[in-house]
Amino acid sequence: RGTVTEASGFNPEEDAQKLYSELFDCLKSELTGNFEKVAVGLMMPAPVYDAYELRNAIKGAGTEEACLIDILASRSNAEMKEIVATYKKENGKSLEDDVCGDTSGMFQRVLVSLLTAGRDESTKVDEAQAVQDAKDIYEAGEAHWGTDEVKFLTVLCVRNRNHLLRVFQEYQKISGRDIEDSIKREMSGCLEDVFLAIVKCLKNKPAFFAERLYKSMKGLGTTDSVLIRIMVARAEIDMLDIKAEFLKIYGKTLHSFIKGDTSGDYRKILLELCGGEK
Repeated sequence: RGTVTEASGFNPEEDAQKLYSELFDCLKSELTGNFEKVAVGLMMPAPVYDAYELRNAIKGAGTEEACLIDILASRSNAEMKEIVATYKKENGKSLEDDVCGDTSGMFQRVLVSLLTAGRDESTKVDEAQAVQDAKDIYEAGEAHWGTDEVKFLTVLCVRNRNHLLRVFQEYQKISGRDIEDSIKREMSGCLEDVFLAIVKCLKNKPAFFAERLYKSMKGLGTTDSVLIRIMVARAEIDMLDIKAEFLKIYGKTLHSFIKGDTSGDYRKILLELCGGEK
């Protein structure tokens, strides 16, 4: 027996989706440039926006590796599972297949490990294992001719955050260097970038995004794709924390940086997402 809504032909979910699609198309037809990119991004739920950004980073000539790294290195297991499911639904393709088709080598293996959302998310720290993990990483890098990146992947992409923070302390004792310094010494290119992003996100995620925003705006020109992606994606999650870290690290407000580096309606909408001067 049909319900009242079925009998009347009224389906709230379908009607809401239709209205959303019409508004989305209207925005795309009426707006242009970076302002359009921000406004359209704000229309999308978080996993849809992340999937959209990942697809744009992969399709066409070349790959925007920075986008893959920013998203895959910073999302929780639950967020990652939503992104993978949404990507499949929106594109009819597997995110893992697309990543594998567009990347290679150890960089590809690290990205696939991240998108499979297999990180331990407990808070338990195994002291003996932390010491062993630190030794394993040291022996795979600083104490080894060449670098055994698989060891880095095994530890950095699987262990929980609290455990890894302890591993980083032990690594400093053993090597006399910060783990980030060792990654910079031992690796290069996209592999260096993704391992650094993982470590930075584990240590302090808002500080990682503050650094990405700073680098997108410093010097001549602005890397708008990075600026837009982070401002849209983090606006309702940890923007206050990102602003605080930005001020602490660079001695200037994020608001002032955006104001000095953008213009027009694009500047206005970014400043709304940023919030006040403080």
